[in-house]
Amino acid sequence: MNPLQKLTLGNALALNQRLARTAANGVDWLFKRDTLIQSGRTWYELVHDGDLMAVRYYGLPDETEIELVDGSTLPIQRQQYPVPLVLVPPLGVTTETFDLMPQRSLVRYMAAKGFRTYLVDWGKPRKEHAHLNLKDYSYTMLGKALEKIREHSGSSEVSLMGWCMGGLLCLLHQGQVLDPNIRNIVTVASPIDMESGRGAVAGVANIANGSAQLVSNYTNLRLQALDPARLALPPWATTLVFKMTDPIGSVTTYWDLVTRMSDRESLKSYSTTADYLNNMLLYPGGVLQDMAVKVMGEGQLARGKVEVGDHLAELDRITSNLLAFAGEADILVPKEIAEKIVEIVASEDKDFRLAPGGHMGVIIGSKAQDAVWAQSAAWLAQRSGVKRQKTARRKSGRSR
Repeated sequence: MNPLQKLTLGNALALNQRLARTAANGVDWLFKRDTLIQSGRTWYELVHDGDLMAVRYYGLPDETEIELVDGSTLPIQRQQYPVPLVLVPPLGVTTETFDLMPQRSLVRYMAAKGFRTYLVDWGKPRKEHAHLNLKDYSYTMLGKALEKIREHSGSSEVSLMGWCMGGLLCLLHQGQVLDPNIRNIVTVASPIDMESGRGAVAGVANIANGSAQLVSNYTNLRLQALDPARLALPPWATTLVFKMTDPIGSVTTYWDLVTRMSDRESLKSYSTTADYLNNMLLYPGGVLQDMAVKVMGEGQLARGKVEVGDHLAELDRITSNLLAFAGEADILVPKEIAEKIVEIVASEDKDFRLAPGGHMGVIIGSKAQDAVWAQSAAWLAQRSGVKRQKTARRKSGRSR
């Protein structure tokens, strides 16, 4: 057999193997898709299980290392920092946000980095939960979660890290309680300055504000007087909002699926991401009502003081160490909207950083691990040790 014949035969065999893999993967994708979904695989201990909200603890007890997105491994740091880390997801999404795939899992990464890692699980709201508002989530439920975390960890001090609305809930909670034991706060793509006029959120806020003002001027209708249950956003609408943050990607992934059907890992990644996006949750109407009236309509958030039910969240009095991120390509919450929090808080130690990715990519994308997770872990590591007690200096001098 001459070299040309060998090359032709080799190409034919390779094509045959690729077609066989494509066929096998296609069958799994059509009939056994659950076997391809990799989200929510990390072991956890259930610290609290309430009517809706629950708390999870991720300790990685049976592993020595974790796999990273680039194929490398990260040894697990068993000597843990004294200050535990609490991850707070936004509303409307599942907990898989922070445990999307084994090699792209924020909970695994932070636990491996030596943080006692807790996750607030907002549960799956139903119609009877549609009335829940900002105070219910930011004060009552988050407060209960922190109480259980402190009991479990034995630490009065905690660090909070939230993406999108999760970061905003962290800020609103601290603005209400002004707890000196909330040592650090990390926000990722959290909407703050709705009056900047940039980004989809600001655009919606301005339209909503103008429309609400017009209606209130000529009718007796007031948004705050409506039944919040009627304002709840159904799961399909939440899915649409998140997919709109990357409209091109949500279309081209179908083509990627066809062309990469022979690649098992790509198929797992696609199936997992698609399952995550297609299983969003009901967004409580009470929260949307509060956001529309107080946060967007009256611009209270950008001014540093927000009425949360009968409470006042004073963001301008927060002194916790603060690190804020924004995505470079985020069309929902661009830099100007997220960066405002650094101007508002009274923290001495505060920083703002840009990271690659859009609204979702900045926290769960392939570049998030280096750009946001690693930077957050390094920043928190410097601020999660035992505090040194300040001792008063004695004045030296001769006694008379």
